[in-house]
Amino acid sequence: MQLAATTRSITGLSAKEVCDVLDDLGYDRIELCLNDAGQAWKASEVGTAPEAFAARFRETTRLSAAAIYLEHDVDRAVFRGITRFAKFLKIMQVTVTASPLGAPYNTEIDRLKDLIDIAGSEGIRVSLKTESGTLTGDPHTAIELCRAVKDLGLTLDPSYYICGTTRPINYEMVLPYVLHVHLRDTSKSELQVPAGLGEIDYNRLIGLLQRVNYNQLLSVDLLPGAFPEVETRNLEFRKLRMLLESLL
Repeated sequence: MQLAATTRSITGLSAKEVCDVLDDLGYDRIELCLNDAGQAWKASEVGTAPEAFAARFRETTRLSAAAIYLEHDVDRAVFRGITRFAKFLKIMQVTVTASPLGAPYNTEIDRLKDLIDIAGSEGIRVSLKTESGTLTGDPHTAIELCRAVKDLGLTLDPSYYICGTTRPINYEMVLPYVLHVHLRDTSKSELQVPAGLGEIDYNRLIGLLQRVNYNQLLSVDLLPGAFPEVETRNLEFRKLRMLLESLL
């Protein structure tokens, strides 16, 4: 397993500045979060000019772009462009969000099959983020979607199976379908807390992943706005990197 950091918690900076921050914090791999709401990498712009954005990224930093997290749904043309952008940068993993809880199951299956077809033509894997309030908030439904859509995997975010539940949800059943992992510390009442003050048992989680021969990325994924103070946010990135490195 290797470590990366997502870019979405570092707001208000240019793409180069975001990369410089994560480089200074000791990360050599990053996960690019694509979002049209003011992030450094806007999904619609990347999808419209994938080759130009890939070239710009190579000129911007020595860091390796190891994965993409598409934070909202986009139309087919933009998604196709994003997969081309991924291919240019030799990124093999794209995480997408699941439809909201209550969305028609068959409609979701059709949507995901379409995404898999588009990404597969570029050799890109697609995984669905496990998140409360969506169809993957229940591990059983998450697995059903993977079984219904060939080649679909999951991006495991254990925080959502702990926070806001009367008792933590046992998510071990999803592990064989996991292609990617997002990590932060979380409590039963707060989705993001400082490392060491939450409920995530990183040692146990890594052991479970090893048991299913998981050898992909672990991305440190701090929530936007969770640590308004830059120094506190940077300290959190460092603490989680050092903790996870010690377990690997």
